[in-house]
Amino acid sequence: MDAYREGNRWCLSRRLLSRGRGVREREQWVCWREEDRDGKPTKIPVTPGAGGFASSTESDTWSDFETALEYTETEHADGVGFVFTDDDPIVGVDLDNCRDPETGDVDDAARDIIERLDSYTEVSPSGTGYHVLIKGELPDGRNRRGSVELYDTARFFTVTGDHVERTPNRVARRQDALAAIHREYVQDTERATASESEQRDGTDDEPTATDTVDADVDVDLADEVLLEKARNASNGEKFERLWNGNTVGYDSQSEADMALCCLLAFWTGGDQTQMDQLFRESELLREKWDEVHYADGSTYGEKTIERSIATTSEFYEPDAGDDTADAHDPAADSSPGVDVGDSERSRAYLAEKNRLLGERIDELEATLAEKTERIDTLEAEVERLTEELATRDRETEQPHEEDPGTSRETSADSETSSLLSRLFRDRSE
Repeated sequence: MDAYREGNRWCLSRRLLSRGRGVREREQWVCWREEDRDGKPTKIPVTPGAGGFASSTESDTWSDFETALEYTETEHADGVGFVFTDDDPIVGVDLDNCRDPETGDVDDAARDIIERLDSYTEVSPSGTGYHVLIKGELPDGRNRRGSVELYDTARFFTVTGDHVERTPNRVARRQDALAAIHREYVQDTERATASESEQRDGTDDEPTATDTVDADVDVDLADEVLLEKARNASNGEKFERLWNGNTVGYDSQSEADMALCCLLAFWTGGDQTQMDQLFRESELLREKWDEVHYADGSTYGEKTIERSIATTSEFYEPDAGDDTADAHDPAADSSPGVDVGDSERSRAYLAEKNRLLGERIDELEATLAEKTERIDTLEAEVERLTEELATRDRETEQPHEEDPGTSRETSADSETSSLLSRLFRDRSE
């Protein structure tokens, strides 16, 4: 672990953690040390001070933050960790194998999650992942898929203090964002599989998102016909904007890419080949589309298409009797099956942003009030000292011999200058 403590990183850890709110004050801290288990480095929880094995379910093996941090300065611990319990509102989001420790490059999925959660985020001890701490309630269902894990009880998180720039220094409440991340990155596959099973057991043959990944819905529209139908649909204006590369209303181009792919998924019946071909004709196409961004070798474009199909619940049906999709606009129900999600997420994001701005305004107003009070105090002190000095000047105006009088006047002037200089310096500070 010498590399972990190299340079000033441990000092930085100490400084950043001291600024935490809510988490640092809880007596749910343990230490950890790295050991080899079956040839793999494993982080073992350690009881601060005692050095024995700590348990994420036994509170008598935990301590306060300061005790845990102090114990890391011994040879018995390599770092500190926070234990999640049912009694706190803290949820940990663990993003593994998503960061290049040499270049700092981050894959798109991790970047999307970090940006949407918008809470305290730090680099993991290995440098290859991230830990995000938020306040919220973890939705029911699975809590792990691939490199994304969510924890809210009976686990501990290593905490490094290696804070990620442009993320908040505090643990923020992000319930809506947490629910969306859980749904999109952790729960979708399980839910889609269950939905598929239920439909196959019944008489409803409507295609599901999982069907489209394994076998395309038979839409078979030529590109020109498909584009015409998409433009003439009730959400055609949105399709046209995205097709022409207009990303207004989206936090990033990646979100706009996803929105267009969801629309294409609806109209193509989940035909990945046709979706890719059409996207390449749009103004949203960029070099990133063909770049490998995932550990399994998938490109950004391939993953975006897969995710858009998985989150689309309905697809265009040529035989449904409505060729333009205007009467019932299924695209508004399915493609904005991500559209609605986008809209809800945007509203939640704006609401949270407004709340944070309100808090910031309150903080600034409180600071302004304190400074105003300080200025009033200093001005009163200046007035008092000015009167006191004036009184002294009047007393020194009594007749004296030339040299002693000159000496006293010089001394008074010097004292006046010194006092005023000190006061105005305090005021500027």
